[in-house]
Amino acid sequence: MSEQTNETDQAALHTESHDPKVPEAWSAFMRTGWGERELDLPTHPIAEHAARRRTSLGAAFPGERLVLPAGTYKVRSNDTDYRFRPDTAHTYFSGNQTSDAVLVVEDGESVLYARPRSSRETDEFFRDRQYGELWAGRRPSLNEMSSSLGLEVRHIDDLAGALSGTGKTRVHRGLSATVDGLVAGDAGRDAELARVVSEMRLVKDAWEIGELQEACDITALGFEDSVREWDDVLKYGERWIEGTFFRRARAMGNDIGYDSIVGGGRHATTLHWIENSGPITPGELVLLDMGVEGHNLYTADVTRTIPVDGTFTPLQRELYDLVYAAQEAGNEAVRPGAPFIAAHQAAMTVLAHGLGDLGLLPVSVEEALDPESKVYSRWTLHGTSHMLGMDVHDCGEASPEAYNQGTLAEGMVLTVEPGLYFQEDDLLVPEELRGIGIRIEDDILVTADGHRNLSASLPRTSADVEAWMDATRR
Repeated sequence: MSEQTNETDQAALHTESHDPKVPEAWSAFMRTGWGERELDLPTHPIAEHAARRRTSLGAAFPGERLVLPAGTYKVRSNDTDYRFRPDTAHTYFSGNQTSDAVLVVEDGESVLYARPRSSRETDEFFRDRQYGELWAGRRPSLNEMSSSLGLEVRHIDDLAGALSGTGKTRVHRGLSATVDGLVAGDAGRDAELARVVSEMRLVKDAWEIGELQEACDITALGFEDSVREWDDVLKYGERWIEGTFFRRARAMGNDIGYDSIVGGGRHATTLHWIENSGPITPGELVLLDMGVEGHNLYTADVTRTIPVDGTFTPLQRELYDLVYAAQEAGNEAVRPGAPFIAAHQAAMTVLAHGLGDLGLLPVSVEEALDPESKVYSRWTLHGTSHMLGMDVHDCGEASPEAYNQGTLAEGMVLTVEPGLYFQEDDLLVPEELRGIGIRIEDDILVTADGHRNLSASLPRTSADVEAWMDATRR
Protein backbone atom coordinates (compact mmCIF):
# COMPACT_ATOMS: atom_id res chain seq x y z
CA MET A 1 0.00 0.00 0.00
CA SER A 2 1.40 3.40 -0.96
CA GLU A 3 1.75 6.17 1.59
CA GLN A 4 -0.60 8.37 -0.45
CA THR A 5 -3.32 5.69 -0.46
CA ASN A 6 -2.95 5.17 3.27
CA GLU A 7 -3.28 8.90 3.94
CA THR A 8 -6.43 9.03 1.83
CA ASP A 9 -7.91 6.10 3.73
CA GLN A 10 -7.11 7.69 7.08
CA ALA A 11 -8.77 10.97 6.07
CA ALA A 12 -12.02 9.09 5.41
CA LEU A 13 -12.11 7.52 8.87
CA HIS A 14 -14.85 8.47 11.32
CA THR A 15 -12.71 9.63 14.24
CA GLU A 16 -13.05 12.34 16.87
CA SER A 17 -10.85 15.18 18.11
CA HIS A 18 -10.38 13.50 21.48
CA ASP A 19 -9.06 10.26 19.97
CA PRO A 20 -5.38 9.60 20.76
CA LYS A 21 -2.76 10.09 18.07
CA VAL A 22 -1.90 6.96 16.09
CA PRO A 23 1.79 6.79 15.14
CA GLU A 24 2.68 4.92 11.95
CA ALA A 25 4.45 2.25 14.01
CA TRP A 26 1.25 1.44 15.89
CA SER A 27 -0.81 1.59 12.68
CA ALA A 28 1.54 -0.73 10.80
CA PHE A 29 1.66 -3.16 13.72
CA MET A 30 -2.15 -3.27 13.93
CA ARG A 31 -2.43 -4.21 10.25
CA THR A 32 -0.46 -7.41 10.68
CA GLY A 33 -1.01 -10.79 12.31
CA TRP A 34 -4.75 -11.32 11.84
CA GLY A 35 -6.34 -14.61 10.84
CA GLU A 36 -9.21 -15.12 8.42
CA ARG A 37 -12.66 -15.59 9.97
CA GLU A 38 -15.02 -16.09 7.04
CA LEU A 39 -18.27 -17.57 8.32
CA ASP A 40 -20.30 -20.23 6.51
CA LEU A 41 -23.77 -18.80 7.08
CA PRO A 42 -26.98 -20.70 6.41
CA THR A 43 -29.58 -19.26 4.07
CA HIS A 44 -31.71 -16.69 5.88
CA PRO A 45 -35.42 -17.61 6.21
CA ILE A 46 -36.35 -14.42 4.39
CA ALA A 47 -34.28 -15.22 1.29
CA GLU A 48 -36.91 -17.08 -0.76
CA HIS A 49 -39.61 -14.56 0.14
CA ALA A 50 -37.40 -11.61 -0.77
CA ALA A 51 -36.48 -13.24 -4.09
CA ARG A 52 -40.14 -13.66 -4.98
CA ARG A 53 -40.83 -10.04 -4.05
CA ARG A 54 -37.97 -8.80 -6.24
CA THR A 55 -39.36 -10.74 -9.16
CA SER A 56 -42.76 -9.11 -8.70
CA LEU A 57 -41.21 -5.68 -8.31
CA GLY A 58 -39.15 -6.05 -11.47
CA ALA A 59 -42.22 -7.21 -13.39
CA ALA A 60 -44.03 -4.03 -12.36
CA PHE A 61 -41.32 -1.93 -14.04
CA PRO A 62 -40.01 -3.94 -17.00
CA GLY A 63 -36.79 -2.69 -18.56
CA GLU A 64 -36.15 -0.21 -15.75
CA ARG A 65 -33.53 0.07 -13.05
CA LEU A 66 -34.92 0.28 -9.50
CA VAL A 67 -32.74 1.56 -6.66
CA LEU A 68 -33.65 0.99 -3.00
CA PRO A 69 -31.16 2.21 -0.37
CA ALA A 70 -31.02 0.94 3.20
CA GLY A 71 -30.11 4.35 4.58
CA THR A 72 -27.33 5.26 6.93
CA TYR A 73 -26.78 6.30 10.52
CA LYS A 74 -28.59 9.26 12.05
CA VAL A 75 -26.88 11.46 14.62
CA ARG A 76 -28.40 11.44 18.07
CA SER A 77 -25.97 13.75 19.81
CA ASN A 78 -22.68 15.16 18.54
CA ASP A 79 -20.62 12.06 17.70
CA THR A 80 -23.12 9.40 18.79
CA ASP A 81 -25.67 7.82 16.45
CA TYR A 82 -29.02 6.19 16.96
CA ARG A 83 -28.98 2.42 16.64
CA PHE A 84 -29.30 1.72 12.94
CA ARG A 85 -32.59 0.46 11.55
CA PRO A 86 -32.74 -0.10 7.76
CA ASP A 87 -35.40 1.29 5.50
CA THR A 88 -38.40 -1.01 5.38
CA ALA A 89 -38.64 -1.31 1.60
CA HIS A 90 -34.94 -2.14 1.27
CA THR A 91 -35.18 -4.97 3.79
CA TYR A 92 -38.52 -6.20 2.45
CA PHE A 93 -36.93 -6.83 -0.94
CA SER A 94 -33.45 -7.92 0.17
CA GLY A 95 -33.48 -9.12 3.78
CA ASN A 96 -30.39 -7.00 4.41
CA GLN A 97 -30.21 -5.05 7.67
CA THR A 98 -26.71 -3.54 7.40
CA SER A 99 -26.27 0.18 6.90
CA ASP A 100 -25.30 2.01 3.71
CA ALA A 101 -26.31 -0.82 1.40
CA VAL A 102 -28.25 -0.31 -1.82
CA LEU A 103 -30.40 -2.86 -3.65
CA VAL A 104 -30.55 -2.51 -7.44
CA VAL A 105 -33.18 -4.47 -9.39
CA GLU A 106 -32.86 -4.43 -13.18
CA ASP A 107 -34.02 -6.70 -16.01
CA GLY A 108 -34.81 -9.59 -13.72
CA GLU A 109 -31.45 -9.40 -11.97
CA SER A 110 -30.78 -8.06 -8.48
CA VAL A 111 -27.53 -6.92 -6.93
CA LEU A 112 -26.97 -5.76 -3.39
CA TYR A 113 -24.20 -3.17 -3.07
CA ALA A 114 -22.99 -3.25 0.51
CA ARG A 115 -20.29 -2.08 2.86
CA PRO A 116 -18.56 -5.25 4.12
CA ARG A 117 -16.52 -5.96 7.23
CA SER A 118 -13.52 -3.77 7.94
CA SER A 119 -10.43 -4.46 5.91
CA ARG A 120 -7.19 -5.10 7.81
CA GLU A 121 -5.32 -3.26 5.05
CA THR A 122 -6.33 0.15 6.43
CA ASP A 123 -6.85 1.53 9.91
CA GLU A 124 -10.64 1.41 9.63
CA PHE A 125 -11.06 -1.76 11.65
CA PHE A 126 -9.48 -0.33 14.80
CA ARG A 127 -9.96 3.43 14.40
CA ASP A 128 -13.29 4.09 12.69
CA ARG A 129 -15.99 4.68 15.30
CA GLN A 130 -18.87 4.09 12.89
CA TYR A 131 -17.72 1.14 10.81
CA GLY A 132 -14.59 -0.22 12.50
CA GLU A 133 -14.93 -3.78 13.70
CA LEU A 134 -13.19 -3.11 17.01
CA TRP A 135 -15.49 -0.12 17.64
CA ALA A 136 -18.87 -1.12 16.26
CA GLY A 137 -18.67 -4.89 15.84
CA ARG A 138 -18.15 -7.24 12.95
CA ARG A 139 -20.02 -6.54 9.76
CA PRO A 140 -20.57 -9.52 7.43
CA SER A 141 -18.32 -9.97 4.43
CA LEU A 142 -19.68 -9.76 0.89
CA ASN A 143 -19.58 -13.56 0.62
CA GLU A 144 -21.36 -13.98 3.93
CA MET A 145 -24.13 -11.61 2.89
CA SER A 146 -24.49 -13.32 -0.47
CA SER A 147 -24.73 -16.83 0.94
CA SER A 148 -27.17 -15.76 3.65
CA LEU A 149 -29.47 -13.60 1.55
CA GLY A 150 -29.31 -15.62 -1.65
CA LEU A 151 -28.43 -12.80 -4.03
CA GLU A 152 -25.35 -11.31 -5.62
CA VAL A 153 -23.52 -8.84 -3.38
CA ARG A 154 -20.91 -6.37 -4.58
CA HIS A 155 -18.87 -3.70 -2.81
CA ILE A 156 -20.64 -0.39 -2.30
CA ASP A 157 -17.73 1.33 -4.08
CA ASP A 158 -18.99 -0.25 -7.32
CA LEU A 159 -22.41 1.39 -7.07
CA ALA A 160 -21.56 4.67 -8.81
CA GLY A 161 -20.39 2.81 -11.90
CA ALA A 162 -23.48 0.63 -11.92
CA LEU A 163 -25.74 3.68 -11.86
CA SER A 164 -23.84 5.62 -14.49
CA GLY A 165 -25.30 3.83 -17.50
CA THR A 166 -28.21 4.91 -19.60
CA GLY A 167 -31.75 3.72 -19.11
CA LYS A 168 -34.75 4.70 -17.05
CA THR A 169 -33.94 4.64 -13.33
CA ARG A 170 -36.27 5.04 -10.38
CA VAL A 171 -34.94 5.72 -6.87
CA HIS A 172 -36.57 5.27 -3.48
CA ARG A 173 -35.50 8.73 -2.39
CA GLY A 174 -34.78 10.51 0.85
CA LEU A 175 -32.79 7.64 2.35
CA SER A 176 -29.30 8.19 1.00
CA ALA A 177 -27.92 11.57 0.00
CA THR A 178 -25.19 9.74 -1.92
CA VAL A 179 -27.64 7.74 -4.00
CA ASP A 180 -29.93 10.72 -4.53
CA GLY A 181 -26.92 12.59 -5.91
CA LEU A 182 -25.93 9.80 -8.29
CA VAL A 183 -29.22 9.67 -10.19
CA ALA A 184 -31.12 12.69 -11.47
CA GLY A 185 -34.52 12.79 -9.87
CA ASP A 186 -37.85 12.42 -11.59
CA ALA A 187 -40.52 13.16 -9.02
CA GLY A 188 -43.28 11.33 -10.87
CA ARG A 189 -41.32 8.16 -11.59
CA ASP A 190 -39.83 8.01 -8.09
CA ALA A 191 -43.21 8.57 -6.44
CA GLU A 192 -44.62 5.71 -8.50
CA LEU A 193 -41.89 3.41 -7.22
CA ALA A 194 -42.62 4.45 -3.63
CA ARG A 195 -46.30 3.78 -4.18
CA VAL A 196 -45.74 0.33 -5.63
CA VAL A 197 -43.32 -0.84 -2.93
CA SER A 198 -45.87 0.30 -0.32
CA GLU A 199 -48.81 -1.41 -1.99
CA MET A 200 -46.90 -4.68 -2.40
CA ARG A 201 -46.79 -4.89 1.40
CA LEU A 202 -50.55 -4.50 1.88
CA VAL A 203 -51.23 -8.26 1.76
CA LYS A 204 -49.07 -10.43 4.00
CA ASP A 205 -48.10 -14.00 3.19
CA ALA A 206 -48.08 -16.85 5.71
CA TRP A 207 -44.46 -16.21 6.70
CA GLU A 208 -45.16 -12.54 7.41
CA ILE A 209 -48.24 -13.40 9.43
CA GLY A 210 -46.08 -15.73 11.51
CA GLU A 211 -43.64 -12.88 12.11
CA LEU A 212 -46.45 -10.57 13.20
CA GLN A 213 -47.90 -13.25 15.46
CA GLU A 214 -44.53 -13.69 17.14
CA ALA A 215 -44.24 -9.93 17.64
CA CYS A 216 -47.69 -9.89 19.24
CA ASP A 217 -46.82 -12.83 21.51
CA ILE A 218 -43.64 -11.13 22.74
CA THR A 219 -45.59 -7.90 23.19
CA ALA A 220 -48.04 -9.72 25.45
CA LEU A 221 -45.11 -10.90 27.57
CA GLY A 222 -43.92 -7.29 27.81
CA PHE A 223 -47.33 -6.19 29.08
CA GLU A 224 -47.26 -8.98 31.64
CA ASP A 225 -43.77 -7.98 32.76
CA SER A 226 -45.00 -4.45 33.34
CA VAL A 227 -47.94 -5.51 35.51
CA ARG A 228 -45.83 -8.07 37.36
CA GLU A 229 -43.56 -5.25 38.57
CA TRP A 230 -46.45 -3.11 39.79
CA ASP A 231 -44.86 -2.16 43.11
CA ASP A 232 -41.96 -0.60 41.21
CA VAL A 233 -44.40 0.99 38.78
CA LEU A 234 -46.12 2.73 41.67
CA LYS A 235 -42.77 3.81 43.04
CA TYR A 236 -41.08 5.05 39.86
CA GLY A 237 -43.98 5.90 37.55
CA GLU A 238 -44.49 5.74 33.80
CA ARG A 239 -40.85 5.21 32.90
CA TRP A 240 -40.64 1.99 34.88
CA ILE A 241 -43.21 0.50 32.53
CA GLU A 242 -41.41 1.94 29.51
CA GLY A 243 -38.10 0.45 30.63
CA THR A 244 -39.60 -2.89 31.58
CA PHE A 245 -41.27 -3.30 28.22
CA PHE A 246 -38.11 -2.23 26.38
CA ARG A 247 -36.14 -4.94 28.17
CA ARG A 248 -38.47 -7.62 26.84
CA ALA A 249 -38.40 -6.11 23.33
CA ARG A 250 -34.61 -6.13 23.20
CA ALA A 251 -34.28 -9.55 24.83
CA MET A 252 -36.63 -11.39 22.47
CA GLY A 253 -36.94 -9.09 19.46
CA ASN A 254 -35.00 -6.45 17.60
CA ASP A 255 -36.35 -3.38 19.40
CA ILE A 256 -39.58 -1.58 20.15
CA GLY A 257 -41.59 -0.88 17.01
CA TYR A 258 -42.20 2.73 18.10
CA ASP A 259 -41.68 4.82 21.22
CA SER A 260 -43.85 3.34 23.95
CA ILE A 261 -46.80 5.41 25.11
CA VAL A 262 -47.32 5.13 28.88
CA GLY A 263 -50.01 7.58 29.89
CA GLY A 264 -51.02 7.67 33.52
CA GLY A 265 -54.12 9.71 34.40
CA ARG A 266 -54.46 12.85 32.29
CA HIS A 267 -51.45 11.88 30.16
CA ALA A 268 -53.65 9.25 28.53
CA THR A 269 -55.53 12.04 26.77
CA THR A 270 -52.38 12.95 24.80
CA LEU A 271 -52.50 10.52 21.89
CA HIS A 272 -48.74 10.15 21.42
CA TRP A 273 -47.52 10.75 24.96
CA ILE A 274 -43.96 9.38 24.78
CA GLU A 275 -42.30 11.54 27.42
CA ASN A 276 -43.46 9.02 30.02
CA SER A 277 -42.32 11.23 32.87
CA GLY A 278 -45.38 11.15 35.08
CA PRO A 279 -46.45 9.18 38.14
CA ILE A 280 -48.74 6.18 38.25
CA THR A 281 -51.38 7.28 40.73
CA PRO A 282 -53.81 5.01 42.60
CA GLY A 283 -57.41 5.62 41.64
CA GLU A 284 -56.51 6.55 38.04
CA LEU A 285 -56.18 4.66 34.78
CA VAL A 286 -52.99 4.12 32.80
CA LEU A 287 -52.98 3.74 29.02
CA LEU A 288 -50.25 1.47 27.61
CA ASP A 289 -49.65 1.60 23.84
CA MET A 290 -46.61 -0.59 23.15
CA GLY A 291 -45.31 -2.98 20.52
CA VAL A 292 -42.31 -5.25 19.99
CA GLU A 293 -40.45 -5.24 16.67
CA GLY A 294 -39.23 -8.73 15.83
CA HIS A 295 -35.84 -9.69 14.45
CA ASN A 296 -37.12 -9.41 10.87
CA LEU A 297 -38.64 -5.98 11.62
CA TYR A 298 -42.33 -6.90 11.79
CA THR A 299 -43.95 -5.04 14.65
CA ALA A 300 -46.94 -5.38 16.93
CA ASP A 301 -49.05 -2.39 18.04
CA VAL A 302 -51.22 -3.06 21.08
CA THR A 303 -52.99 -0.82 23.59
CA ARG A 304 -54.56 -1.65 26.91
CA THR A 305 -55.98 0.75 29.48
CA ILE A 306 -55.86 -0.64 32.99
CA PRO A 307 -56.89 0.55 36.48
CA VAL A 308 -53.95 1.42 38.69
CA ASP A 309 -55.70 -0.11 41.71
CA GLY A 310 -56.49 -3.30 39.80
CA THR A 311 -60.22 -2.57 39.86
CA PHE A 312 -62.20 -0.08 37.79
CA THR A 313 -64.38 2.45 39.56
CA PRO A 314 -68.02 2.40 38.41
CA LEU A 315 -67.42 5.43 36.15
CA GLN A 316 -64.19 4.04 34.74
CA ARG A 317 -65.91 0.72 34.02
CA GLU A 318 -68.80 2.43 32.26
CA LEU A 319 -66.44 4.33 29.97
CA TYR A 320 -64.14 1.36 29.44
CA ASP A 321 -67.05 -0.92 28.53
CA LEU A 322 -68.21 1.67 26.00
CA VAL A 323 -64.81 1.67 24.30
CA TYR A 324 -64.74 -2.12 24.41
CA ALA A 325 -68.15 -2.29 22.74
CA ALA A 326 -66.88 0.08 20.06
CA GLN A 327 -63.82 -2.08 19.45
CA GLU A 328 -65.93 -5.21 19.25
CA ALA A 329 -68.06 -3.53 16.60
CA GLY A 330 -64.94 -2.47 14.73
CA ASN A 331 -63.46 -5.96 14.86
CA GLU A 332 -66.66 -7.54 13.57
CA ALA A 333 -66.63 -5.18 10.58
CA VAL A 334 -63.26 -6.58 9.41
CA ARG A 335 -63.70 -9.10 6.60
CA PRO A 336 -62.64 -9.53 2.95
CA GLY A 337 -64.41 -7.11 0.63
CA ALA A 338 -65.37 -4.70 3.39
CA PRO A 339 -64.23 -1.09 3.01
CA PHE A 340 -61.10 -0.26 4.94
CA ILE A 341 -63.10 2.45 6.69
CA ALA A 342 -65.77 -0.03 7.90
CA ALA A 343 -64.09 -0.71 11.26
CA HIS A 344 -63.84 3.00 11.95
CA GLN A 345 -67.45 3.66 11.03
CA ALA A 346 -68.71 0.79 13.17
CA ALA A 347 -66.66 1.85 16.18
CA MET A 348 -67.60 5.51 15.86
CA THR A 349 -71.29 4.68 15.65
CA VAL A 350 -71.07 2.94 19.03
CA LEU A 351 -69.04 5.75 20.60
CA ALA A 352 -71.32 8.47 19.26
CA HIS A 353 -74.38 6.74 20.72
CA GLY A 354 -72.53 6.33 24.02
CA LEU A 355 -71.58 10.00 24.09
CA GLY A 356 -75.22 10.80 23.35
CA ASP A 357 -76.32 8.65 26.27
CA LEU A 358 -73.88 10.59 28.45
CA GLY A 359 -75.60 13.81 27.40
CA LEU A 360 -72.45 15.29 25.88
CA LEU A 361 -73.43 15.80 22.24
CA PRO A 362 -74.69 19.28 21.25
CA VAL A 363 -76.83 17.72 18.52
CA SER A 364 -78.62 14.43 17.94
CA VAL A 365 -76.53 11.30 17.48
CA GLU A 366 -77.62 11.06 13.85
CA GLU A 367 -76.53 14.64 13.13
CA ALA A 368 -73.25 14.13 14.99
CA LEU A 369 -72.50 11.09 12.81
CA ASP A 370 -73.13 13.04 9.61
CA PRO A 371 -69.80 13.37 7.73
CA GLU A 372 -70.40 17.11 7.56
CA SER A 373 -70.63 17.32 11.34
CA LYS A 374 -68.64 14.69 13.25
CA VAL A 375 -68.80 16.79 16.42
CA TYR A 376 -68.51 13.59 18.45
CA SER A 377 -64.85 13.49 17.29
CA ARG A 378 -64.03 16.07 19.96
CA TRP A 379 -63.76 13.06 22.28
CA THR A 380 -62.54 10.35 19.87
CA LEU A 381 -59.96 12.36 17.89
CA HIS A 382 -58.31 9.75 15.66
CA GLY A 383 -59.02 7.11 13.07
CA THR A 384 -59.68 3.59 14.28
CA SER A 385 -57.32 1.70 11.99
CA HIS A 386 -54.05 1.72 10.11
CA MET A 387 -52.17 -0.99 8.27
CA LEU A 388 -49.53 -2.89 10.22
CA GLY A 389 -46.43 -4.77 9.12
CA MET A 390 -42.74 -3.90 9.01
CA ASP A 391 -43.73 -0.32 9.87
CA VAL A 392 -46.16 0.38 12.66
CA HIS A 393 -48.00 2.62 10.19
CA ASP A 394 -47.33 0.35 7.25
CA CYS A 395 -47.80 1.00 3.54
CA GLY A 396 -47.92 4.75 4.09
CA GLU A 397 -47.20 5.65 0.47
CA ALA A 398 -49.90 3.45 -1.02
CA SER A 399 -52.54 5.22 -3.06
CA PRO A 400 -55.79 6.18 -1.31
CA GLU A 401 -57.66 3.85 -3.68
CA ALA A 402 -55.57 0.90 -2.49
CA TYR A 403 -55.55 1.85 1.19
CA ASN A 404 -57.93 4.08 3.14
CA GLN A 405 -60.44 4.35 0.30
CA GLY A 406 -60.00 0.73 -0.72
CA THR A 407 -61.37 -2.62 0.41
CA LEU A 408 -59.94 -5.22 2.73
CA ALA A 409 -58.46 -8.45 1.39
CA GLU A 410 -57.40 -11.71 2.97
CA GLY A 411 -53.88 -11.35 4.37
CA MET A 412 -54.10 -7.68 5.30
CA VAL A 413 -53.31 -6.80 8.91
CA LEU A 414 -54.68 -3.66 10.50
CA THR A 415 -55.21 -2.22 13.93
CA VAL A 416 -58.62 -1.61 15.47
CA GLU A 417 -58.16 0.98 18.20
CA PRO A 418 -61.07 3.21 19.20
CA GLY A 419 -60.64 5.54 22.14
CA LEU A 420 -62.32 8.15 24.31
CA TYR A 421 -60.38 11.18 25.54
CA PHE A 422 -61.68 13.80 27.92
CA GLN A 423 -59.14 16.59 28.29
CA GLU A 424 -58.54 17.93 31.78
CA ASP A 425 -59.59 21.45 30.73
CA ASP A 426 -62.68 20.46 28.74
CA LEU A 427 -65.51 22.52 30.21
CA LEU A 428 -68.10 20.75 28.06
CA VAL A 429 -67.90 17.53 30.06
CA PRO A 430 -68.67 16.91 33.73
CA GLU A 431 -65.70 17.40 36.02
CA GLU A 432 -65.53 13.72 36.93
CA LEU A 433 -64.76 12.84 33.29
CA ARG A 434 -61.95 15.32 32.82
CA GLY A 435 -58.48 13.82 32.49
CA ILE A 436 -59.67 10.32 31.55
CA GLY A 437 -58.33 8.67 28.42
CA ILE A 438 -59.15 5.10 27.32
CA ARG A 439 -58.00 3.20 24.22
CA ILE A 440 -58.14 -0.51 23.40
CA GLU A 441 -56.13 -1.68 20.40
CA ASP A 442 -55.51 -5.03 18.77
CA ASP A 443 -53.82 -6.30 15.62
CA ILE A 444 -56.41 -7.87 13.34
CA LEU A 445 -55.68 -10.23 10.45
CA VAL A 446 -58.20 -10.38 7.60
CA THR A 447 -58.96 -14.06 7.01
CA ALA A 448 -60.90 -15.82 4.26
CA ASP A 449 -64.06 -15.88 6.37
CA GLY A 450 -63.62 -12.82 8.58
CA HIS A 451 -60.81 -11.90 10.93
CA ARG A 452 -58.43 -13.16 13.60
CA ASN A 453 -57.08 -11.17 16.53
CA LEU A 454 -53.31 -11.68 16.63
CA SER A 455 -53.04 -10.04 20.05
CA ALA A 456 -55.98 -11.84 21.65
CA SER A 457 -53.82 -13.35 24.40
CA LEU A 458 -54.06 -10.07 26.30
CA PRO A 459 -57.39 -9.56 28.14
CA ARG A 460 -59.84 -6.98 26.82
CA THR A 461 -63.08 -7.01 28.84
CA SER A 462 -63.09 -4.99 32.04
CA ALA A 463 -63.63 -8.13 34.12
CA ASP A 464 -60.82 -9.99 32.38
CA VAL A 465 -58.44 -7.05 32.81
CA GLU A 466 -59.13 -7.00 36.53
CA ALA A 467 -58.66 -10.76 36.86
CA TRP A 468 -55.44 -10.59 34.83
CA MET A 469 -54.02 -7.81 36.99
CA ASP A 470 -54.94 -9.67 40.17
CA ALA A 471 -53.24 -12.84 38.94
CA THR A 472 -50.18 -11.11 37.51
CA ARG A 473 -49.25 -8.44 40.06
CA ARG A 474 -46.78 -9.42 42.73
